Amino acid sequence: MADDFTHAGYRALLAALQDRDYEAVGYDEALPEARHLILRHDLDMSLQAAEPIAEIEHELGVRAHYFVLVRTEMYNPFSARARASLEKISGLGHAIGLHLDASLCANDPTALDEAAERECRVLEDATRAPVRFISFHRPAEALLGYDKPLAGRRHAYEPRFFEAMGYVSDSRGGWHHGDPLDHDAVQEGRALQLLTHPIWWPGEAIDGPVMKLDRFVSERHDLLRRELAANCEPYRAALAQDIDQ
Repeated sequence: MADDFTHAGYRALLAALQDRDYEAVGYDEALPEARHLILRHDLDMSLQAAEPIAEIEHELGVRAHYFVLVRTEMYNPFSARARASLEKISGLGHAIGLHLDASLCANDPTALDEAAERECRVLEDATRAPVRFISFHRPAEALLGYDKPLAGRRHAYEPRFFEAMGYVSDSRGGWHHGDPLDHDAVQEGRALQLLTHPIWWPGEAIDGPVMKLDRFVSERHDLLRRELAANCEPYRAALAQDIDQ
């Protein structure tokens, strides 16, 4: 059941955890020994893919953390489209945090802290709300279990959340830490941090992560063409001519 990477499959996964008496809570409330569930989403590629996931969680009465990049070629958190997505997600009761690409300063704690503070301020400007939590984007080994706050904020790889609790992730489009429902923490009734990436959870079944990414590329291509047509008269005229033909 947990291998159904669709909207319906995600809903079923949350329902199965609720049937096991798990309660979705935030990082501040989570207790390692309790049946607490931290729902974490790292938005590596698309903000729009997160919207239906946020709606499913809202319908099930649960809250989640959504972590947003500010240094990426994939999206611009200041664009009108992105801000609408972020407003929708936060309006459904979810928390917006920073997804920090720490690759340039993983071995320099001072630089890491300064980068976190700088990027949190950028994201706070985009969302017009405080940013209280951070997750690392493709973290170096040294950052797994990193036991210090960043820029005065909590992060998802603190030992409390990454070691004392169960941890599962759908990185690369599969359960590389094992099926969440079979995890030792779930079998023992302990807390679980569940990391998903909404890009892997489309509305309908798509065969494999590469095909999911190909669809994402196609959708972005169509969007870019529409934006070019809206903002560049020669391209708009050429596009209209292609459509007429």
